[in-house]
Amino acid sequence: MVDFTRRKLMATSAAAALGASVAGVASADEVEESDTPGAPSVDGSLKRFSTTAFGAEVTGPFVFHDGGLLYSLQHPSEENPEPFGRAAVGYFSGFNFQFDGTNDDFEEVGIPETEEEQRDVRAESGDYEILFYGREPINGGDELLGVTQTPDGQHIYREDALEPDREERPYFRGTQYGLAGSNPDCNQFVPTNDEETEGYLFTNWENSPGDVSRVPLSQDDDGEWHADMENAMNLSNTESLRAHGGTRINCYGDLSPWGTMISAEENYAHPRVNLTHKVSDIVEAGSGETLLGAAHFWNRPNPSEISTAISTYVEGGHLEEDFSPQGNWALTGVEFLAYYLGSDQNDQVDDQNLGTTPIDDVYPNPYRYGYFVDFREPAAEEPEAVKYYVMGRAAWECPDIEGDLKTVYGCSDGDSKGIYKFVADEPIPEYEDPMDVAGTLYAPKITNDAASAEESGERKSPAYVNLEVEWMELGHATNAEVESWVAEYDGVTQVDYLEAHAETNWADDPAAALREADLKVIRNGNQNYISNEDIVEWAEQYEEHGPDGVDDELRRIPFLETRAAAKEIGASIEFNKAEGVDSVDDAGPGDYVYFGISEFNDDMADDTGDIQMDRVDGGVVYRAELEDDYNVSTLKPVIVGPDFTDPASVADDALRNIDNVYTMRDGRVLCCEDGFGGPARSYPNDGLYVYEPASAGDTAEEAAEESEESEETETETEEAEGDETETEADDEDHTETDGHTETATETHTETATETDTETATGTHTGTATESAD
Repeated sequence: MVDFTRRKLMATSAAAALGASVAGVASADEVEESDTPGAPSVDGSLKRFSTTAFGAEVTGPFVFHDGGLLYSLQHPSEENPEPFGRAAVGYFSGFNFQFDGTNDDFEEVGIPETEEEQRDVRAESGDYEILFYGREPINGGDELLGVTQTPDGQHIYREDALEPDREERPYFRGTQYGLAGSNPDCNQFVPTNDEETEGYLFTNWENSPGDVSRVPLSQDDDGEWHADMENAMNLSNTESLRAHGGTRINCYGDLSPWGTMISAEENYAHPRVNLTHKVSDIVEAGSGETLLGAAHFWNRPNPSEISTAISTYVEGGHLEEDFSPQGNWALTGVEFLAYYLGSDQNDQVDDQNLGTTPIDDVYPNPYRYGYFVDFREPAAEEPEAVKYYVMGRAAWECPDIEGDLKTVYGCSDGDSKGIYKFVADEPIPEYEDPMDVAGTLYAPKITNDAASAEESGERKSPAYVNLEVEWMELGHATNAEVESWVAEYDGVTQVDYLEAHAETNWADDPAAALREADLKVIRNGNQNYISNEDIVEWAEQYEEHGPDGVDDELRRIPFLETRAAAKEIGASIEFNKAEGVDSVDDAGPGDYVYFGISEFNDDMADDTGDIQMDRVDGGVVYRAELEDDYNVSTLKPVIVGPDFTDPASVADDALRNIDNVYTMRDGRVLCCEDGFGGPARSYPNDGLYVYEPASAGDTAEEAAEESEESEETETETEEAEGDETETEADDEDHTETDGHTETATETHTETATETDTETATGTHTGTATESAD
């Protein structure tokens, strides 16, 4: 059995899971892969602490009070030898970071060269010890860690997820976003004693239905950590979280300044439009063909099959052009959410998932997913779940709450997405009722000409260009107000999709009704939810009267349809896989906020929008200094990943495809990879790196001068070398690259089963060229 994870989907689907790059949806005018100046590069130093087991991402780093390190082993290959063939959370025994200013507290681990090394979790400092596994029995065996349940206690996982000893457990047919209990991500430890040797570890499980688990941890006198699985719990199965509709795709998160776990919902299915398009493009065209995003098909019977259906409509002459709605792959697991909420499984008949049989009683409200979830009273018998609806709805990777306790920066993962800012009116913990939290939501606008080839006259390397940001106010509201707007859509089911969009009675001819409904939605949008016309009307009123001058019934638009609203007013919603944001605890003016952009391609490297620069598929980490008002206005590149055309001698030791970023108390930053080896590398493993910033940060003016000087120097050097030298250098590069390609191929053959090889190959090919979400 192979986990239904990003790695599997990369090889088998036209749209990738978890926002990874795949064929078929790249921007048509994107620049080709090239040798981008400054890729790779580091402003400071970068040191590899660990490489993880084959197939696994490095996710969820956490540093304990004593400097101990923990991270998740997310969806490793099941072909790995024990104990690394199952999803787990572990810590590094015998190791502690030292915060004495020397920064020489560990020895760098080398690259994994053999099959044994590539299927291991490796570090030169400390041994990775498993604390617990996903799907491990808890609560006397009545629950499985990381697995949600129906209200009557049925475990929710797919038919093919069953293990031999679980044949008699109930299961469900259909699609599920990631095998339940296989994707542990964020970890945050909340201590319960002054020594911080006892407490609760909160862990995100990146699935749909999603989960956040709470596991008691304790540290013995020898410094070793132990998990109490008898008293572990799945917060998804508590009444507090069910009241919000549960969660989906819980990705990264943060430990709040008030000592609680904040989980981020990475709801990739929220896009209203594909890639660079705007809702007004649909209204002006009179049809959403090729333009619609996945959000319109949320309550479609068997929603994850919409791309297949669109292909049949093209073949049948009902549509002119085939297309795949952005985020459609993330519609997997939506029907399982209905079962989690208590729906009758009337589409599960005679060993089949009957996609044309609508769920008609209980169905998830799309506007309840895609938020930051705060677990108040973390040590209570049942922590209280609070969703911050007022902070906007997105594919949130993580939040970062600054020291004023009011300013929150967030990254929305996927293609053509945004980084956002929320500023509360008062410090968030001072609100007696978190539903009273009030504040303003902002979207970014990149303003400097150097970021745009159209404005500067030439396409520049992201390594040499700061991004200047102005923040566009989207709207102001209270958390209770936004939740009341969300609640208006609670009663919508799959029956409403058919009855609102089809003339044929679905009970008489479900297939015909579904086809009619699909075609009407493609042309006019889903009438069960916020309409395209309302979004355009909001934007027109915004432009004329400002964010406070829109009609009251339209105030909901930027909070429930954040990405679509920001695009419509010209915000720079073109970041590709914004996967990390963090700063030191209680960060104040002068401290740095780090933003991780996993892939600098697609909408950041095409001829549209405010960002038009050279392509770096290995991604970029930006640093921004907090100003007196906790604003950030300049994003400076401090780590630039490799081009995927780089030889292994260059790429093997470079940070690529940044995921989580975690700023330690001394200012060093843990950088997690989500690249799965691939082009340019000689090995297939992700790693954990420690970034040490340069001793002093440059001003924006100094960075710009360095950019110009660097580019002038490169030009002069190239001219001096002459054509003959360039040709010889090119020949040497090609020879070296070919040599490493052979090595990489041999390595994958050695270290992967047939399934592993297929998955890895799919990832490599897709990530190097195009991006799905």
